[in-house]
Amino acid sequence: MTQSSEMQVLLDEIRAEVRDTRQYTGRAELSQRVLTAFAEVPRHCFLPDHLRLAAYVNRPLPIGHEQTISQPYIVALMTDLLNPEPDDTILEIGTGSGYQAAVLSRLVRRVYSVEIVAPLAELASERLHLLGYSNVVVRSGDGQAGWPEFAPYDGIIVTAAAAAIPPALIEQLKPGGRLLIPVGQRYHGQDLLLIEKDRNGRVSRNSVLPVIFVPLTGTAAT
Repeated sequence: MTQSSEMQVLLDEIRAEVRDTRQYTGRAELSQRVLTAFAEVPRHCFLPDHLRLAAYVNRPLPIGHEQTISQPYIVALMTDLLNPEPDDTILEIGTGSGYQAAVLSRLVRRVYSVEIVAPLAELASERLHLLGYSNVVVRSGDGQAGWPEFAPYDGIIVTAAAAAIPPALIEQLKPGGRLLIPVGQRYHGQDLLLIEKDRNGRVSRNSVLPVIFVPLTGTAAT
């Protein structure tokens, strides 16, 4: 099967899973703009060589340092739930392989991404540069502190599960912005939360979907 055929099968599986989970997410389909961006990013380029044959299977895969590249359905869903616009600036917490940042880069003006595991941050930055994702900036650091230098952000996406929502991320979210973050216990009992800050700065939260993510670490982690 060719890469394009594998991608088409994967997109069909994602569409089916979106329909199957609509009672949780409230979305029966993803935007065509998000699906197009998703299809443009070669997932196999973000995986270790020995896992590249599994790149277009709809499941998470290990990338070393006890981290994973997220399930494609989750990547597509979280991207869609951000409601990304072309002029947006997005903050990602948990760069990992750089895959989620690459998908977002096709949809927004700028992506700032923070990764606590220094070797992963370095590798992701090099990979994104070589692949031409010039509007993504990666640094190594504690994601629970966000990246205040470039705040506020139109959207924030967290790709590891926190015990609680880091206050710094709420502070760095622009009024009218959205924050997506898995919250719960390590490796189980987690909910993907959608946090919205209205134009007056009031914050609301809604549970989207039960999920399982690797834990968010850092000095503020509990």
